[in-house]
Amino acid sequence: MDPIILSRLQFALATIVHFLYVPLTIGLSFYIAIMETRYVRTGDEMYKTQAKFWGKIFLINFVLGVVTGIALEFQFGTNWAIYSKYVGDIFGSLLAIEATMAFFLESTFIAVWAFGWDRVSKKTHLAAIWLVAFAGTISALWILLANGFMQHPVGYEIKDGVARLSSFWAVLTNPYGWLMYFHTVCGAFILTSFLVMGVSAWHLYFNQSKEFFLASFKLASTLAVIFTLASFVFGHQLGQATNRYQPAKMAAMEAVWDTEPDTPMYLLTLPKFTNEPGNLIQALPVPGALSFLATNSFHSTIKGLNDFPADERPLVWPVFLSFRLMITLGTAFIVIAIISAIISKMVASLGWGLWVYILLIPLPYLTLQLGWLVTELGRQPWIVYGMLRTADAGSPPVDWYQVLITLLAMAAIYGLISVSGFVLMIKAAIKGPDKLDEHYA
Repeated sequence: MDPIILSRLQFALATIVHFLYVPLTIGLSFYIAIMETRYVRTGDEMYKTQAKFWGKIFLINFVLGVVTGIALEFQFGTNWAIYSKYVGDIFGSLLAIEATMAFFLESTFIAVWAFGWDRVSKKTHLAAIWLVAFAGTISALWILLANGFMQHPVGYEIKDGVARLSSFWAVLTNPYGWLMYFHTVCGAFILTSFLVMGVSAWHLYFNQSKEFFLASFKLASTLAVIFTLASFVFGHQLGQATNRYQPAKMAAMEAVWDTEPDTPMYLLTLPKFTNEPGNLIQALPVPGALSFLATNSFHSTIKGLNDFPADERPLVWPVFLSFRLMITLGTAFIVIAIISAIISKMVASLGWGLWVYILLIPLPYLTLQLGWLVTELGRQPWIVYGMLRTADAGSPPVDWYQVLITLLAMAAIYGLISVSGFVLMIKAAIKGPDKLDEHYA
């Protein structure tokens, strides 16, 4: 067994589970802040109850995100020592800023918000949740700028065989990192909106707290329209940046093997599962469509995978299928969001149709995970694009059985945490606002 493969699986497991909670932490904190702002401005107790109800789900989710994220940074030292040594001067500084500037701010003020109801002034309490929301997005920014460096290295120079930071400004303004950030944050708000609409639909179906959940549904559907459209725009820009900075990933995303001008997009494509040149199915071409999407010109040339050495091509079929499914779901979300905003005032009368929103809750989670599969698998075989291969970035003293033991242990622990956490969130969501504990917050 290859310890590098096992280490990749271990890191993937930790990242996938951790990222189940991060988007909801980002999106729901802003949702709660908006609700509490309405309460402070109007004095309407319903908005206060909304902030408390959604806040209980938020707090459970936040704790799960913290617990599942702790192991990630340890793996840089235990499993990826060469990587840490090679880019630690750059990557480490960004993680340090994230922890000291954003996470500590978020965790401090989340305590003020959670335990400060009726103990501090309304405006102080409101400021606390807005600081939590702001800190959550700033935390995501530093993490994604760090990942952006791995995707598109900038602001460095090689000294003594390792990468040294030469321009912090270049790292801070990395266009790839910022596009990843905007696209990911939009995804977080989409996930939050669909979760709020789904939970609201559950209670409206059982005719519980109708006014409360109609207000929640209306706000969520409005945010869904805004952020699904914004996600489309930033996703398109990120795709064009991928074509500029990671052409092999772009070719894998569309299963393009031959370099040609006026590159068509094939509406019906299925790549081979062996990563050999050519596709199993390739039909219904739209002439120049891929060239236009990637460069804004119908006549530009998209570089095909055959122009890259075989050992520098990502695995095509998982990247291609993940990308196509992500795009399909993202497009569906735009349509659903617009329809939901139009019918938001009459949604309670949908009857069995409300179950559509309940069943939709898992799909944004799936879509975000697919996006990360495209991002990370498409970068392979590089851990830092064009600089350091993943196969050369591990910890030499670590044997395969050591990684396997920790992988199995982590899978068991993370599985238990995730099941317990989602059960708690589901119970809190189903209980509804009328059954909030009197002593809560």
